[in-house]
Amino acid sequence: MLIWSDTLLLLLAALVLDAVVGDPDWLWRKLPHPVVWIGKLIETLDRRWNLKTHKSAQRKKAGLILLLVMLVGSLVVGSALHQLAASLPYGELIIVLAAAILLAQNSLYRHVAAVRNALRDDGLAGGRNAVSMIVGRDPEKLDTAGVSRAAIESAAENLSDGIVAPVFWFAVLGLPGLIAYKAVNTADSMIGHKTANYLDFGWAAARFDDLINLPASRLTGLMIAVAAPLVGGSPRAALRTVQHDAKRHRSPNAGWPEAAMAGSLGIALAGPRVYADYEVRDPYMNPQGRKNATASDVSKALTLLRGVFALQFLAVAGLTLVFMT
Repeated sequence: MLIWSDTLLLLLAALVLDAVVGDPDWLWRKLPHPVVWIGKLIETLDRRWNLKTHKSAQRKKAGLILLLVMLVGSLVVGSALHQLAASLPYGELIIVLAAAILLAQNSLYRHVAAVRNALRDDGLAGGRNAVSMIVGRDPEKLDTAGVSRAAIESAAENLSDGIVAPVFWFAVLGLPGLIAYKAVNTADSMIGHKTANYLDFGWAAARFDDLINLPASRLTGLMIAVAAPLVGGSPRAALRTVQHDAKRHRSPNAGWPEAAMAGSLGIALAGPRVYADYEVRDPYMNPQGRKNATASDVSKALTLLRGVFALQFLAVAGLTLVFMT
């Protein structure tokens, strides 16, 4: 059985592997990514259990059962992989590889950088095309500032739920915790919508996802604020923005990293925006900040991402040293 310091060492190795190698596109063109497998199972259960003939309570119950199936199933798979690794010579490499596959440092950075590069090289049309790969809003309704803000908001939110939260749950519960987190987060992204079809069926997934993202969203906001001087920002201003504006976000979690990012960069984020099939009229994070964000602001957001990656690595390394002594 791995002791906690060993788990943290494996996590450090996974962070390095993900940062350096990332998700090799050539591999996932030949094999389905594990998150794709998770998504296909959710899609199948959605099709079979989310019946329009069911009443509200029946749909809520079915959605809760789906959440439990995903949660228990992922914990079982994670525990089986852990036991397999423990029984093999150098089996720890299985854990490192699996963890690295489910982290998203390299992927997030590349996708956000692609928006910055497209804006600089191909103008608004290129920026719209690149940002459509990472956000759900209607790209044709975005101007240059809207494309830039969308990329920065995606960077902030995905930093929390695509990187810091998986790292947190791996540190707490090992590989089973990481896989369970990814299963719940994927379920929320697929069925946790406030639409007629998912308001009841996706209720359990959405609420549980909110719960398990609470620690990471707060940690992410704090680390962004600490990294603010890297882009000429002020940690105090970032934390002040979090204090004033995070609670104004429709999500109990996304407001923390987005407000910290807005305060660090001196720009306004969130606010009114148009998605493919609906419009939201949310208040701005840091409303006194600039609303005309540019590709240069996206570059600064990328610098903050690197800063948080480094802070997270140092935090895990520090904990490793503490628990090894």
